[in-house]
Amino acid sequence: MSNEVKVPFFVFNPKSYLYGQELLILAKKADELAKKYPEYSILVTVPFADIQAISAATDKIIVTAQHMDGITLGRGMGHVLPESIYQAGARGVFLNHAERPLSLGELAKSLERAKELSIKTVVCADSIAEAQAIAIMKPDVILCEPTELIGTGKTSGSEYIKQTNQAVKAIDETILVMQAAGISTPNDVYQTIMLGADGTGCTSGITNAESPIDMLTEMIEMLVKAYKEKEGE
Repeated sequence: MSNEVKVPFFVFNPKSYLYGQELLILAKKADELAKKYPEYSILVTVPFADIQAISAATDKIIVTAQHMDGITLGRGMGHVLPESIYQAGARGVFLNHAERPLSLGELAKSLERAKELSIKTVVCADSIAEAQAIAIMKPDVILCEPTELIGTGKTSGSEYIKQTNQAVKAIDETILVMQAAGISTPNDVYQTIMLGADGTGCTSGITNAESPIDMLTEMIEMLVKAYKEKEGE
């Protein structure tokens, strides 16, 4: 199973809203959509205890851990060993989320371990300055997400999206830039891709929807629609 992150990409990030069978059903739906649209990437973040089950039940999504520590075999009681999530089936990892922040030193160690294991990294930045600092460390994806917009339903403005894209690409044009602050509707997904983001994603807009499966499907279909229209310009 390839873990190449193709553009555009979509991240379904259920955090701790879902687990077990309920999450597995949605992960399988995401896998169906990943098979339907093989030219795009779909990442699903998964609680540690569910990584193995979801990895075993899917083929095309990039199963993504919600965190890992920059430790090696040995001491580290209560920490997340990179080898353990890799063996369970994770091929991507989120780092430095607002709900699980890291110091720059800790982030550097986690990024180094991820590269050793070929685990794709999505690193969160809550400002343009932080995005620039993180870009120097060469993660695969930077999620540019102002902390104050998380869970509000308010998306980043077009100017912020353009500025963060330019700031990151000026340092390393191979880093993908994800914009996902406040994404709650399929139209938010459409607008964000049209504004130039390499990818986007959603949490509560899907988990709190009347039909999470339908919302997940509509968001990914809107991502595809936006990218096709943008490329056709």
